[in-house]
Amino acid sequence: MAGHAAHNLNQTTDWGGKTSPFKISYGKIMMWFFLLSDALTFGAFLVALGFARYAAQDAWPIGEETFNALPFLGSGFPLAYVAFMTFLLILSSVTMVLAVEAGHRMDKKGVIKWMIATIIGGFFFVGSQAWEWSHFIHGTHFGRVELEDGSLANVVAGPNGKLKFGEIKSFEVIEAGHHYRSGQVLTSKDLDLDHEWQHAVVGGHIHGNEIHLHDGSVARINKEKDENVRLLVKKTGGKYKIGDAIDGEEAVNMYYGAFNNGTPTKVVYGANMTENEYGPKTYANLFFFITGFHGFHVSIGVLINIIIFINVLMGTYERRGHYEMVEKSGLYWHFVDLVWVFVFTFFYLI
Repeated sequence: MAGHAAHNLNQTTDWGGKTSPFKISYGKIMMWFFLLSDALTFGAFLVALGFARYAAQDAWPIGEETFNALPFLGSGFPLAYVAFMTFLLILSSVTMVLAVEAGHRMDKKGVIKWMIATIIGGFFFVGSQAWEWSHFIHGTHFGRVELEDGSLANVVAGPNGKLKFGEIKSFEVIEAGHHYRSGQVLTSKDLDLDHEWQHAVVGGHIHGNEIHLHDGSVARINKEKDENVRLLVKKTGGKYKIGDAIDGEEAVNMYYGAFNNGTPTKVVYGANMTENEYGPKTYANLFFFITGFHGFHVSIGVLINIIIFINVLMGTYERRGHYEMVEKSGLYWHFVDLVWVFVFTFFYLI
């Protein structure tokens, strides 16, 4: 039987000698191996996210409440920008497919055209992710507030529709400081009113309707009324437990009462590695780690695409007689696109 098997297995006739049985180049096989190992890494991160969310239960933030802002338009657009980022990345995957297809036809101009589109899409995605990080770090207008019983609550939209943050119109100086004189009315042309407000809240520099500015002056706050405010408890205290909701005028009074007495650290804005406005500290840590790791992959992909694009312009692959490097780069690009679909689903939607 052994002799019969040996007679039927012939490397030269069956495999052609040193030729892959799958007719795939060594470089493409190694890319698949790398993508498989990277998929296991991202899978481990998403499993860790699942365990963390299960442990946090109701304290875990809701995606449409946390990511509801658009550049230049403010809040009130749940997941709109994240959806736009996702669409942009998927569109860049389509343009990469077209670049690979043009390479199979040895169409240099087509490869150049679609590679440019893919690179532009990658740059926009990385830039959008940087903006979202900035917004996540700086936080919302309201922040997370500590109530009198020690519970922690976030401001969300009440039962009547869209939450509206009362715009800060101006600060009217009533006590002069180093830079501002008494009677001076400060508007957004003079300073960043929202930033000044947040800085004063965190430092305990607001007392009733008066704010202590950074130059030592005291001003009266001219601010519109907040509408449709609900306090949603994210951490249990003495009276309120996770999931409790406080609505209407009571919610407004409790929110402003938390920092109008001048006690610092009653309100936390945004998120970092130690504090988190949106929910458990683990939420911010996983957000930075998972989306940052993916953003790093996209950045590397953009860099690789730029290098390959330069080689296409120089005619390197035309002289080789194939555009396999474009195809290998495409495998990597499709992988980061696919990973983002999972990140978007499990981190933002569920």
